[in-house]
Amino acid sequence: MCALLLAMAVGLLPAVGYSQAAGPSGTERAPDFALRDLKGTEVKLSDSRGRVVLLAFSATWCPHCRREIPELKKLHARFKDRGFEVLMVDVQESQKRVASFAAKYEIPYRVLLDEEGKVARQYRVRGIPDELLIGKDGAIICRRCPSVEKEIERLLK
Repeated sequence: MCALLLAMAVGLLPAVGYSQAAGPSGTERAPDFALRDLKGTEVKLSDSRGRVVLLAFSATWCPHCRREIPELKKLHARFKDRGFEVLMVDVQESQKRVASFAAKYEIPYRVLLDEEGKVARQYRVRGIPDELLIGKDGAIICRRCPSVEKEIERLLK
């Protein structure tokens, strides 16, 4: 329900396909973007080249997104020193609201503000939560990976 409401509200339903996986070998490239984090610092996805990135699209009002926070914290804690990072992309909310949410839930990973929803549209996000695992070379490995922890482990070897 959360995903459908978001898609209807912000027009994220894409005109083209949506897939669970990027392709046989993760050949689809993750489009670069630049967003501000909660401190106002510009963050580019390309700054993370050489690292495995879990791009997690979210919003403060989404109960499913809140339920994913403990798993994201666990992945962050387990792999952050091995070349992995979580980038949470909050879709269409104010910095003040998102900063309060991040403090309340003690989010340790970087939170980015997609205030206009441009990056969500660029990534064909149909609803939230949505996640993409991106390899060290910038290739999209999978969307909503069924075994994301195992995939991260594999990519970091």
